[in-house]
Amino acid sequence: MCTSLVINKKKTLIGWNLDLKDMEYRVRPEKDGVFIDILDAKEGWMPIFGANSRGDFVGMPACWPFDKRSDPEGGERNVILLDMDLLYRRKTLGEIKDIAEKEKISSVPGVTFMAALSDGEGNALHIIPGQGVLYYPKPEYKILTNFSPFKQDSEKHPWMGWDRYTEADRRLKKAPDDIDADGCFEILRAVAQEVCPTVVSMVYDVKEKIVYWYENKNGILSGEQNEKRTHRFAD
Repeated sequence: MCTSLVINKKKTLIGWNLDLKDMEYRVRPEKDGVFIDILDAKEGWMPIFGANSRGDFVGMPACWPFDKRSDPEGGERNVILLDMDLLYRRKTLGEIKDIAEKEKISSVPGVTFMAALSDGEGNALHIIPGQGVLYYPKPEYKILTNFSPFKQDSEKHPWMGWDRYTEADRRLKKAPDDIDADGCFEILRAVAQEVCPTVVSMVYDVKEKIVYWYENKNGILSGEQNEKRTHRFAD
């Protein structure tokens, strides 16, 4: 369960809650990106979330209920690899969009992973394997939790995050034009999870080229002002 935010007001801010249970992760700041790696039993550490120095951001919420149309059939593009192509700057958001609009995109067997992508201009791209692609040219804001934007709440699932979506939407509708990283963290804190705990909350101030994050719920659920980490990309 995760929550992705794209905000375009005076600043372009990208917010991300990584909600994860019983899996190892690490946040890895590098010269060209701040990567959130997940430890996979077969592949090892996989960088599948985070921000890069070009201004791109990659989130990958799982979609519930699962839709078998996202299962691989053979030969098609995989959403995880496309995400990594954007994160590592091997492709632009526009190139990912063109591929997703023209070709079948699959996830992994039994799980519909969605792509919540954005670029340095604040454009947002949501890919729901087996269902479709939604492109938003610099929206005022966009939210993706764990339900399909094509289905909305027509199918119910306890992990779909409809409550998180509506709470984030309520807050963003009345957010000031000068909302900053701390204001974005307040929204992320309001939709943080406990059952599948929020292990990383991250905000990318794109214009300033700064990525901020908290780990292990520090300052997220409890409101305690524990260590907030910062990484600035060089000009």
